Order: sequence, then C-alpha cells, then structure tokens
Amino acid sequence: MTRSVRTSPEGSERALNEAYDTALLDLDGVVYAGGNAIAHAVESLGTARDGGMRLAYVTNNALRTPGTVAAHLTELGIATDAGDVITSAQAVARLIAEQVPSGARVLVIGGEGLRVALRERGLEPVESAEDDPAAVVQGFGGPELPWGRFAEASYAIARGVPWYASNTDLTIPGARGIAPGNGAAVEVVRIATGAEPQVAGKPLPPMHRETILRTGAQRPLVVGDRLDTDIEGAFNGEVDSLLVLTGVTDGAQLLAALPQHRPTYVDADLRGLLTGQPEVTGDADDGFRCGGWTATAGAERLELTGDGAELDGLRALCAAAWTAGGEQGCGLDSGKALARLGL
Repeated sequence: MTRSVRTSPEGSERALNEAYDTALLDLDGVVYAGGNAIAHAVESLGTARDGGMRLAYVTNNALRTPGTVAAHLTELGIATDAGDVITSAQAVARLIAEQVPSGARVLVIGGEGLRVALRERGLEPVESAEDDPAAVVQGFGGPELPWGRFAEASYAIARGVPWYASNTDLTIPGARGIAPGNGAAVEVVRIATGAEPQVAGKPLPPMHRETILRTGAQRPLVVGDRLDTDIEGAFNGEVDSLLVLTGVTDGAQLLAALPQHRPTYVDADLRGLLTGQPEVTGDADDGFRCGGWTATAGAERLELTGDGAELDGLRALCAAAWTAGGEQGCGLDSGKALARLGL
C-alpha cells in the first residue's frame, strides 16, 4: 500500500489523551533522562492515566527487566506494573523463539533483561560460544559490559550461529549527555564477523507487533523523542505519533526529516498529551500559518515571519520544510528561522 507523504503536522480539536486509547511511550528522553524524571512528565502522565488513557512504556533498552523499569517509574511517582512495560528484549526473545527449538540455548551478550525475556519464551541463556548455542542475542549491557563478550559473540557467529540484536540505537541519553548505545556495540561485532543480525527493536515490525500483542491497543499513539526509532516505528506500524523535544531531536533535524521520520504531532514535552494540537493552514504559495507565525520556503532558506508561541512557529516551519522536501528531506538552511524561535 502506498502511503501519502506527510507535509505538515496535524491538528487535533480533542486532547490527545482523549483521542487515543493508549500511549506507547518511549522512556529515555521522554519520561526520564539519566534516571531522573523529565520536567512535567510525572504530572502529565498521571493526569492522562486518570482520564482513562492506558500508559504503556516501550523501550529499546534491553538491559533492565520490565519489573525493574516499573519499580523505577513507580519511585518517580508514576504508578506502573511490570505488564505496562514492553522491551526490545521481549521482542527479540519472541523472534528467536519462533526460529529455534523450544529449550534451545542462546548465547547472551547483554544484561538481565535479555535473560529474563529468553526464559519467558522457554529458551536457555548461556555465556559461552562453547555451550553449543542455537542463537546469539545482543542487547545493551551497560557501561561495564566486558570487551570479551563481543569476542564471544564473534566466535559463535563465525561458526554459523544466527545472530540477533535487540536494537541498533547508536546512542543512548544519560544524565551527563549522549553515550554509545547498543547499535555501537553491534557495529563492533559486525566489523569482526561481516555478519548481519536480525533486529527486533524500534523502528522494525517485531517491536510494534510485541507492543500491540501485549497492550491490545485499538487507537495507539506513539510518543517519542527519536525520529529514527520512535517516529519511524510509528510510520512502519501505520499509527500516529507525537514527537516531544525533551530528548535527542532538535529543530533542525525535525525540519530536515525524511517522510518516515515526520511525526503526526509536535510538542515540547509530555504536557502535549493533555491538549489539542493547533492546525497549520495555508500553502506553499502564500505560506504556512500556525498561531501568529507564517513560514515559507525560499530559494536557499526557510523564512519565518510574525510572532507568537515558539512551538507554533516550529509547526509552521515543519509544514514549509516538509512540503518543500517532498519525498526527500528538506535541504534548505533553517538556522535563521530557528534562531527566531530560540531553537
């Protein structure tokens, strides 16, 4: 099926927590950063939940178990059960279980989250390439993962053992900044072996399937901070998405986004769940308007005139940039326009 190219953020007269039954929330960069709650996250999620919206936490981080994640969220003030957490470890464990015999051994390069998910699927985690594994699975193991674990994976893969990865996020946000993610570790093994893993996490279909199977969502809204995982995952799953600007994506990246990276809605943080979304009007000839702003695409740069709320200006710029970019990313200079918004 051919999907139309998104050329503007959409508006919504209804608050998003009323228009959708389930929020599929990323964690790092959306709910918390470095373990600490992001501003407005706790109150916003509590209000959305009290209003009847189901909250499901969908993370590519395979290190921690759902129970550990739920306990952390509860400590932050967001009452959460383990069943509300869906991880890429669970998605990759299901993927492996569908391709190897029940009870098969799986060489684990990662943390406890992977081991728990494998056991849930009736598979046996092992630690060595000499344990005759039927598969190798690699997930984020934290900063203390020994270098020798990558060698162990390489030995098994070189013998023809199939290789799986929970996700390939190159970076992960933390309290001190951006650190290497599981994707960086996957590259180490890829370089050593020349092999390619089967990947389960966002933005790929196995993660979306795992999420829908576990939540039963009928009208889901993906909420994330990353264009290439959260928003692309929503695109692949053909569901709507809300990008929040509390994580790794900045204004310039959003304006240059490819079609599969263009969110349905854009907001500053999780307070956007509790409100409607303003409509962007206009066209390429007369400019795109949102709030008090008008955005146009010139020959070399994006232009912004007017005044008003910063986010309205960004939404208008998105419409101008995405329309100009069409099926490609917009290559026009956005620096001056974004500077007017302080972005």
